[in-house]
Amino acid sequence: MNEPVPYIVHESIMSRMERTIKRLWILCIIMFVSLILTNGMWICYEKSWEVSEQEVSQEIDTGNGDAVVTGIGDINYGEDKTESPQ
Repeated sequence: MNEPVPYIVHESIMSRMERTIKRLWILCIIMFVSLILTNGMWICYEKSWEVSEQEVSQEIDTGNGDAVVTGIGDINYGEDKTESPQ
């Protein structure tokens, strides 16, 4: 059932596999270097932008009480007067 493989055939298969393995190693090295280069390029690109922070203050006349102003324009004055008394 299992016939022996001639030595020449075995050697040719092994040499073909060695060439394939060598090519795969070269491909792995190229992919690793490409990964490092592209990540480095993204880091340089992101560092090219200037990050600036601004603090904005505004005076609000609320009469009596505190006012809390959220970033979307809602204004909350001191106590909530919308609740119905019980």
